[in-house]
Amino acid sequence: MREAIAKNLIRLRGARSREEVAKAVGISVSALAMYETAQRIPRDDIKMRLSEYYGVPVQEIFYNQKLHTSCRNDSNQHTAREVG
Repeated sequence: MREAIAKNLIRLRGARSREEVAKAVGISVSALAMYETAQRIPRDDIKMRLSEYYGVPVQEIFYNQKLHTSCRNDSNQHTAREVG
């Protein structure tokens, strides 16, 4: 699981530097490096900040669950839809 999270974070960071992402998210560069090398998993509040920064739901980054496009909203939370 940690390895999958690390790969997701590296993929999302793309060409941005660790310094740029860490500063924008409000974490240390060493913390981001530990997440990207599967040494640690971020706390929930940091998961939310990374999710907001990358514009990707927490579930996709940290739980390997892709949400259907119609299930996303601006707060990256799953919304219930009535099926009729």
